[in-house]
Amino acid sequence: MNSFVYDIPVKVYFGENQLGHLGQELRKFGRRVLLTYGGGSIKRNGLYDRVIEELRGAEMEVFELSGIEPNPRIESVRKGAEMCKEHGIDVLLAVGGGSTIDATKFMAAGACVDHDPWEFFGAGAKPIERALPIVTILTLSATGSEMDAGGVISNLATQDKLGRMAPAMLPKVSFLDPTLTYSVSAYQTACGAADIMSHIMEVYFNTNKDLFMLDSVMESLLKTVVKFAPVAVAEPENYEARANLMWASSWAINGFINGGRKKAWSCHPMEHELSAVYDITHGLGLAILTPRWMEYCLDESNVDRYVSFGVNVFGIDSKLEPMAIARESIKRLSEFFFSTLGLKSTFTEVGIKREDFAQMARKACRYGDIKGFKTLTPEDVERIYEMCL
Repeated sequence: MNSFVYDIPVKVYFGENQLGHLGQELRKFGRRVLLTYGGGSIKRNGLYDRVIEELRGAEMEVFELSGIEPNPRIESVRKGAEMCKEHGIDVLLAVGGGSTIDATKFMAAGACVDHDPWEFFGAGAKPIERALPIVTILTLSATGSEMDAGGVISNLATQDKLGRMAPAMLPKVSFLDPTLTYSVSAYQTACGAADIMSHIMEVYFNTNKDLFMLDSVMESLLKTVVKFAPVAVAEPENYEARANLMWASSWAINGFINGGRKKAWSCHPMEHELSAVYDITHGLGLAILTPRWMEYCLDESNVDRYVSFGVNVFGIDSKLEPMAIARESIKRLSEFFFSTLGLKSTFTEVGIKREDFAQMARKACRYGDIKGFKTLTPEDVERIYEMCL
């Protein structure tokens, strides 16, 4: 096991009726707040009014930026950063899912520099040394952005979707109320579940030395999603299902399960190219890619990892031959995504075309071959894309 530093100083208010603490937490950072949110669902479900009431009660001066996109755009980041500078914002409050929170993080960082926020991304990226304080209210269990220091932003002009992490962007406080996810659609719940599982599996399927304790935690998190995602889809207001998914989402990517593992993720860079070009839901892209990636990577050298996954997550008979368990584990995962959760299973169904594969594969490997669970060249990525048609 590698050495590592674990430092996630996010204060979390978890459960119902925690928004009464919102005003007092925001006031610790000042009086001027930029409230960010997406397409307006928070107004339809009453959350917006509750938030405004808390802000007024704390005598905050409120500025708003709405319309943040599902795959957040650099244009929204630029606008938010400029608003922060123009109005002397003290703290940003992101109300929404991972897209809103991701965009808000880079607004907070962009407010502290003179250059274009897009210069935070790509080769030769400029450092993120400071960011205004960020507070979040989560409304969708998926990305874990409420408890990590990273985010992903799209640039449609260049057809790029790039991620970045920096400790300065870690939220100060996050409010996690499972009841706020009751209105999330079955489709978005399913996509969120795939996203959560992918975050875990990108770490679990790793060639670094394993740590039994963390492997067991990851298997438990995966089993949590397998158990509760179908319940949340069928019973949107089932509190226990929503609560388990919400907490699993945070712990899937807040750094705890990494245990010093250094290998790169594989499915995420491949999927980012899909949603950069086609603007599909991130979790759906991951659901389509992940079983095919597992199939492509499987060989005698790594079959034991598949066996642990199949036996400990899906309850496959451990007495079966290892390669049979591995193949059955891939089948079970596919059935979970596409039959149990009802997600589309192919690129063809979502309009992704072979003609873009070569360019997307090159961009997925823009920093060199993907050195993850199995090293992938652009040619390998293309073959995985082909398997998804």
